[in-house]
Amino acid sequence: MIALLQRVLEAQVRIEGTVVASIERGLLVFVGVRPDDDALAAQKLLDRVLKYRVFGDEQGKMNLNLSQIDGDLLFVPQFTLAADTRHGLRPGFSTAAAPDLGRRLFEGLIAAARARHPRVECGVFGADMQVALVNDGPVTFWLEA
Repeated sequence: MIALLQRVLEAQVRIEGTVVASIERGLLVFVGVRPDDDALAAQKLLDRVLKYRVFGDEQGKMNLNLSQIDGDLLFVPQFTLAADTRHGLRPGFSTAAAPDLGRRLFEGLIAAARARHPRVECGVFGADMQVALVNDGPVTFWLEA
């Protein structure tokens, strides 16, 4: 699984003009699923996201994780993260998971996150979403599990 993690001051997801998810300070995480991913990969990715130290301590060093700053968490499914972009001028999507697998693993990731973190929001799998964010830093990381 792939996570594009962004430290944000705020973020929201709209579908057809309606806000379906929003957070304040925390992490916006775009999630891509590949064909060989499974529930174990989702758990590993969640563990990394929750423990990844991207927030500044008293000295300004990135030593604090999401829980330590009492931050919010927003997951957005994004199959394009798993695209093959190595050749040509058009992405290929044979490297992305089939929709059924992607949905199952994304929904499992959300359920596990909600069991471990107090404030978890999410986009809608398969929907045409508009995502707005204020990136803090900017700080953006690519994580894989």
